Amino acid sequence: MSGGYRIKGAGRLTPARTARFTFDGKIHTAYQGDTVASALLADGVHLIGRSFKYHRPRGFLSAGPEEPNALIDVSRDSSRKQPNVRATVQEVFDGAIVSSQNRFPSLSFDVGAINDVFSPMFVAGFYYKTFMWPRAAWDKLYEPIIRRAAGLGSAPKEGDNDHYSSRFAHCDVLVAGGGVAGLTAALSAAKTGAKVMLVDENADIGGALRFDNGATIDGLNGYDWAQRTLAELKAMPNVQVLQRTTVFGYYNHNFIGLAERVTDHLATPGHEPRERLWQVRAKKVVLATGAIERHMVFANNDRPGIMLASAARTYLNHYGVAVGHNVGVYTAHDSAYETAFDLKRAGVAIAAIVDCRASPDAKLLDEARTLGIEVLAGHSVYDTTGRLRVSSITVGRNGGSSKRKIKVDALIVSAGWTPSVHLFSQSRGKLKYDAENQRFLPDVHVQECVSIGACNGTDDLGALIAEAASAGGGAVEFSASNAHAWTGGMIGAAEGAGEGDNVKAFIDFQHDVCAKDIRLAVREGMHSIEHIKRFTTNGMASDQGKMSNMHGLAIASEALGRPLPTVGLTTFRAPYTPVTFGTLVGHSRGKLFDPARKTPMHALEEAAGAAFEDVGNWKRAWFYPRAGEDMHQAVNRECKTVRETVGVFDASTLGKIEVVGPDAAKFLNLLYTNAWDTLKPGRCRYGIMTREDGFVYDDGVVGRLAEDRFHVTTTTGGAPRVLHHMEDYLQTEFPELNVWLTSATEQWAVIAVQGPKAREVIAPLVEGIDLSPEAFPHMAIAEGTICGVPTRLFRVSFTGELGFEINVPADFGPAVWKEIAQRAEAVGGCLYGTEAMHILRAEKGYIIVGQDTDGTVTPDDAGLGWAVSKKKTDFVGIRGLQRPDLTREGRKQLVGLLPKNPHEVPEEGGQIVADPNQPKPMTMLGHVTSSYWSENLGRSIAFGLVAGGRARMGETLYIPLADKTIAVEVTDMVFFDKEGGRING
Repeated sequence: MSGGYRIKGAGRLTPARTARFTFDGKIHTAYQGDTVASALLADGVHLIGRSFKYHRPRGFLSAGPEEPNALIDVSRDSSRKQPNVRATVQEVFDGAIVSSQNRFPSLSFDVGAINDVFSPMFVAGFYYKTFMWPRAAWDKLYEPIIRRAAGLGSAPKEGDNDHYSSRFAHCDVLVAGGGVAGLTAALSAAKTGAKVMLVDENADIGGALRFDNGATIDGLNGYDWAQRTLAELKAMPNVQVLQRTTVFGYYNHNFIGLAERVTDHLATPGHEPRERLWQVRAKKVVLATGAIERHMVFANNDRPGIMLASAARTYLNHYGVAVGHNVGVYTAHDSAYETAFDLKRAGVAIAAIVDCRASPDAKLLDEARTLGIEVLAGHSVYDTTGRLRVSSITVGRNGGSSKRKIKVDALIVSAGWTPSVHLFSQSRGKLKYDAENQRFLPDVHVQECVSIGACNGTDDLGALIAEAASAGGGAVEFSASNAHAWTGGMIGAAEGAGEGDNVKAFIDFQHDVCAKDIRLAVREGMHSIEHIKRFTTNGMASDQGKMSNMHGLAIASEALGRPLPTVGLTTFRAPYTPVTFGTLVGHSRGKLFDPARKTPMHALEEAAGAAFEDVGNWKRAWFYPRAGEDMHQAVNRECKTVRETVGVFDASTLGKIEVVGPDAAKFLNLLYTNAWDTLKPGRCRYGIMTREDGFVYDDGVVGRLAEDRFHVTTTTGGAPRVLHHMEDYLQTEFPELNVWLTSATEQWAVIAVQGPKAREVIAPLVEGIDLSPEAFPHMAIAEGTICGVPTRLFRVSFTGELGFEINVPADFGPAVWKEIAQRAEAVGGCLYGTEAMHILRAEKGYIIVGQDTDGTVTPDDAGLGWAVSKKKTDFVGIRGLQRPDLTREGRKQLVGLLPKNPHEVPEEGGQIVADPNQPKPMTMLGHVTSSYWSENLGRSIAFGLVAGGRARMGETLYIPLADKTIAVEVTDMVFFDKEGGRING
């Protein structure tokens, strides 16, 4: 099939470049630059899909991204298949396989259309009142049927062989929209020297100029002016133009999400990505998103062949395609007249212009008369006929009884234009209602942005250009004129679809929502527009109500008897149009979906026979089994060796944050519970970080390298959130502080050397640091060299033994590890893993945040009340800690637990009770947080959070398990070296 509705000499495509594709198995030939919609219309194909609920035949309604009906499946092969693509956006490429959706067995004969016959049973909200009886039928009957019916397209069954990419960008001005306003603003901004990004979702820049051939700018036809301006912008080094790119999200701090279709239109994509995600931070955003035409709401307004006037004009003037040979027009707005005039001049018969207004513009009526077009002013379309394509319209005078049937093969409609304020609303801007023109417009801007052009309600072309030039900040001027100044418009139901008319007058085409459904929702007690939306599903389809929202609001307003602004407005959420998972995920799939992080010493640990465990994203050495050892034997050996000689541990996964600046100490004073201004350079301190509510958030050792520089360590899993926490407070609460935060986790390899012989192992390797106990005591930090490379050496211990944590640049980590491991082995030491580390720290009563805390533990609950400064007047969490509930008696407190049978190891998470024989449900006193076998103590040990724990010292409590009950004695948390002398060895 090829081109029965192509108009010779019309449009901007050339027959010299063609592409062949199939639609439901039939071959079609398109021109290069055609969308699937324009190519099918050129072959006279209007039937494109079926509606979701009633399975009614549907055709193309629009020519852009607002399309609710024409959702198709596009594939290159079995692994390159994408459902729910808008045919009005998808460009044709040679070899494309296009299929319709939501029909069986075929598009023209769909058995699902039986739903339309039973539509009185499927009224709005029926799903809230059905499928409730009998209860047993839900699992076996109702749910399987509903699941099969859900959705429109079918998901691909094979993996996606395409690849996707992402980029980050910064600019001074981002302009969303490439119409007159967007082009003018971009050129104006660019001439000031600003770095500009111009983004438009279409393949061709121009916006409304793609169809409006009545505009003249700077002496040129509007579209030609747009191409000249585009060329000028592309030639400027400070401008980046992104076509086929949708601004889908407007987030905080002018953070903008863009989805670029890179190769979706190419027959052979090559090595380029299919789509690209742009994440852009802009100093200023200019919204030039235009306006969206509304359809007329009347009986059976959904038949294939009924479409927006602007769509018909786009197909004619840009693609050179007539939407029919005998076209009817139904309008409440002047813009439809210009479409009719263009079609008539192109040789298409216009059956009649039906205008529901009593007195259309006289100039338009004169031109229609000159062209021989009948205008029926003060009339409405009351009905249409045609099964798979509209074949006639029934017309009558408003309020009259006589009707007239007019044969048509297409009907174009226009109820006016709705400013596209979606992105503005996403920016959290506030709207105002323009009652005269029945539209919402931008009012209060929350972020550094400005709305211009049609999306701002600026209709006059000259005023629009002046507004756009001002928004750009530069000096540009263009003379401009339009053939006609548009007026008119209506929202809500037209004649014949009012309160007493039981007809299917659709406002949301995809979800089959009619005007009568909105009225039913009001009668059912839904008075909030958000409730009406959910009851009817109006505006909840993939088009997000771009054309239906205003009609739904107007009908609800009338039914409620309240002014439209008081009814409210539904929330515009990102994304503006659907974004594929591939675009959002990018390279983060397969092995890269959740990539494993490995320390610099990973390969050496692997060679040493380590077994690894996952700690967040990190692969950490769990234990190092020797020949014939199981896990418990290996861990027991490692624990004994550390206590008796020395052990070497990879601590590189600890979070590391560099806090630098003249206010660094002041900043840490505000973020941690304890004081930092009293910490001297060369010394370390253990710190507790709480949230605003006073609960423990993270902990770690902080070393002060200089008056204005701190090396902060965090828990392994806490590094990203702590940095985010710090940045959040620095930027929002304490922006006056001169502090810089830098993540250094990946920059430093950390080797912990712990045990009585730790100093003996490292001393020969260290230069520039006196390691004597007097010069370098516990909790000291110094910079020097080890094995000839720079080091930050901490004298700290998480085992209770003499210990050092050696920080070296990550690239040198393996070499230094090798030297230290060899020296440790020479004195009878060994490598040890995370399991031994857990046991050793528990023997000394050291907690792990996230294991021994659960988000409801205060520093005092954890036995760390000493780390909360009594002198500080402010820090994050100080007010939370003063809440009565956090200071009351009986709170759960962290205590030690010694099983009465020393060979029984309680399960972590086991519940703790006072009486194991009490009736169920038992009164739970707390739970076990940590539990281990200690080879050094020759018995089991545990920690637990217990209500009033410190007041229960010496009490016997119980841990009921599935097969036994373990009795435990409540003790303090230090089980080994209670005097603490070994740490100062």
